[in-house]
Amino acid sequence: MKKTLLWALGLVVVMLGVVFAQGAATDGHVMSAPKDLKWGEPPPVFAKGATMTVVSGDPSKEGLYVVRLKMPAGYQIKPHWHPTDEHVTVISGTFSLGMGEKFDKATMTDLPAGGYALLPAQMRHYAMAKTAGIVQVHGMGPFQLTYVNPADDPSPHASQ
Repeated sequence: MKKTLLWALGLVVVMLGVVFAQGAATDGHVMSAPKDLKWGEPPPVFAKGATMTVVSGDPSKEGLYVVRLKMPAGYQIKPHWHPTDEHVTVISGTFSLGMGEKFDKATMTDLPAGGYALLPAQMRHYAMAKTAGIVQVHGMGPFQLTYVNPADDPSPHASQ
């Protein structure tokens, strides 16, 4: 419980900074050119090396959110799950997804730019950027990520 609360607090702080940096739309519509997106560090639940931008919504709150994650080739997200459905669209590069509780490159499916995956709530899955690339993730917040193996959680509070 303490770990989840600390992670949620960290996510709120990071997401609020990104949302305020981009400016919130007051009439509900969002239009962004790629050059207008502000990239920064993702929440600490992601390993170092990736950057993230909030396209719309606020992943730390209830409601629809859209974020993008930019990853270098080889970047991995160890087996995990979410309490809500996760929609992933590959914007650029090749993104590999696998299902289950053990990271196994041999069973992953490669998705090229334009590829899409729906990962239902509670489904255990893992991912890797096969090449440098960007994925867009959308879902209903608040965003939460729980690692199958707590030792895989890179956030500073994971060992507490």
